[in-house]
Amino acid sequence: MFTGIIAAIGKIEAVQPKGGDLSLQVATQSLDLTDVALGDSIAINGVCLTVVKIDAAILSFDVSRESLERTSLGNIKTASEVNLEKALAVGERLGGHFVSGHVDGLGSVISMQASARSTQFRIEIPTGLERYIAEKGSICIDGVSLTVNKVGEQWFEVNIIPHTMQETIISRYQIGSNVNLEVDLIARYLERLLPNTDTGVTRDTLLKHGFIN
Repeated sequence: MFTGIIAAIGKIEAVQPKGGDLSLQVATQSLDLTDVALGDSIAINGVCLTVVKIDAAILSFDVSRESLERTSLGNIKTASEVNLEKALAVGERLGGHFVSGHVDGLGSVISMQASARSTQFRIEIPTGLERYIAEKGSICIDGVSLTVNKVGEQWFEVNIIPHTMQETIISRYQIGSNVNLEVDLIARYLERLLPNTDTGVTRDTLLKHGFIN
């Protein structure tokens, strides 16, 4: 489990095809590795991966075919910069929102424009995810916990403040950039728990299943 608060920007040192999937070596740069051990989870651009080797400040990960097909890691290149976050420890402050590191789909940047000192990004939503994204709800983009400011038919908008631009790879985005999207866990599980959600969730439905009193 993660929070969507990026701890460091890393750099891909090597991408090695192995038996149909990939091995990644990531230079962690400013990430504190004093408490990182083999088998720990690290989010790479919002994708939860397992540490399989530690060599000084370089961590190695195996990336499955499922992850390659569903995330932007399928197109990762050597020297690419990536957002890094260590797994949330019990008792730590939750600064963003609960993030699982399980990417739901790939979005793409369709516009960027200045909004005072912030930058407004419009992201295209892959078909099927639009029902999970709500205005003022939470969304995770490449591992970054963000608030949805506006939602259209097949897009949503977020505002990125200067600090977030500086501390994450969002400043490198261009029109057409693919981004990993993870929707809010509550929205995903609410749909799973409630039958016939395609007909609409009513107050009576929520009351029946114990979500409200």
